Amino acid sequence: METAADRKLFLGARLKRLRRDLSLTQTAMAADLGVSPSYLNHIERNQRPVSAQLLLRLADTYDVDLRTLNQGSAADEARLTEILADPLFKGLSAPRHELVQLLEEAPGVADAMLRLYQAFDDGRAKARAAAENGEGLIETSPAEWVREYIQSRGNHFAELDQMGEALADALAADAPAHGDGFEPAARQRLAAKHALGVRTLPADVMVEWTRRYDLHRRRLLLSETLGPSSRAFAIAYQLALVEHGPALHAMVEASGAPDAATRSLLKVALTNTLAAAILMPYAAFQRTAEDTGYDLARLQARFGVSYEQAAHRLTTLSRPTARGVPFFLMRVDQAGNISKRYAAGAFPFSRFGGACPRWRLHSAFRTPGRIITQIIETPDGGRWFTFARTVERQGQDGFGESHDLAVGLGCELRHAHRLVYAHGLDLDRPEVTPIGPSCRLCHRHPCAERAAAPIDRPLAVDDWSKSVSPYPFGAA
Repeated sequence: METAADRKLFLGARLKRLRRDLSLTQTAMAADLGVSPSYLNHIERNQRPVSAQLLLRLADTYDVDLRTLNQGSAADEARLTEILADPLFKGLSAPRHELVQLLEEAPGVADAMLRLYQAFDDGRAKARAAAENGEGLIETSPAEWVREYIQSRGNHFAELDQMGEALADALAADAPAHGDGFEPAARQRLAAKHALGVRTLPADVMVEWTRRYDLHRRRLLLSETLGPSSRAFAIAYQLALVEHGPALHAMVEASGAPDAATRSLLKVALTNTLAAAILMPYAAFQRTAEDTGYDLARLQARFGVSYEQAAHRLTTLSRPTARGVPFFLMRVDQAGNISKRYAAGAFPFSRFGGACPRWRLHSAFRTPGRIITQIIETPDGGRWFTFARTVERQGQDGFGESHDLAVGLGCELRHAHRLVYAHGLDLDRPEVTPIGPSCRLCHRHPCAERAAAPIDRPLAVDDWSKSVSPYPFGAA
């Protein structure tokens, strides 16, 4: 049986890279190592293995750590894999062995590809910054297009609110005959009017799905991992589809969505909006919000929804005759990835970048389930009252404390007196935290939390002094 000591070592590409880094020709390196140029050529082309004696000469002649030669190009392979995952290369197949072959046999081409993609990505980031400042356009993904479309409507769809209120009224009329609450009445309406049943199945049967509609058997299948509020929302979603499918389809077609994927995503978003309007009818929800000081715990209890569902609904209260506080909402995970951005009015954060690290949204993960408040000031002088707390991912509520996401809500400071969360604060002389947009767009200086220099400013690093900011920068 072959042992590690018996294996032949082929290090052609790595040896070639070392030679190029040292700016040596094959003839010069062969002379330094005491071998013939043709022998070195065979080694670089992986036609000969590297002997132990040659490795020792390499280490002695060029002061090379032999471990670095044997580590290979794992980092470059990982970078190439990440690059090829970009939607730009959608439809292309590059199995691992091809990447390894590229790195082994054409390291120069691999380096060129890495540099070219880095230049492209930098250019894309600059285009995003320009679009953020209103200086240009940028091609958007389906998710970004849908988000921008919803925002262009002020995150308010009057027609969906009207449909939701009408359905909620019909369910309330039926509730005494079928049990108290939304779910029994909704299940009965689905069965009686649409011949559609609802079943809850074990998680190992549903596998990845939390909700799935069986078209042939006309059954809505729900995972047992869904808690009461998520289960109710799933039923409301299905009810919205079967009651108002043609209207939702017409809204999607009228939106001008650019492709099928975007249209599908928009339909899901609009159906979610209608489901929320069924569970939280506009007039009743807005009135309760005002009466309770926008107390989310009270709203949850009154309408049988989750914290996130109630928080999201607060960003949609823009009916001209009954406006609510114009909130914005942002949802992030512990890695800082943003999965929701919505606003009833102005939104103080970058569309394309992340949230400022000085905003306590991310700090919510240190106090799971507790609301933390903060007053922030944006570079334009705007002041905002914000509050944030953690929530569980859908499919996990009711099964332990899994606080995987943080939801932040905020409004202009002038509305804060209407919120229960601002009681006891001195809103005339508040403690204010200055923040900015994402670091690559922010010109606020100095800032100890800065994660990157502004994309349109040069670094101003001085080896004679050290700033509190890890990335000091100069004027444009």
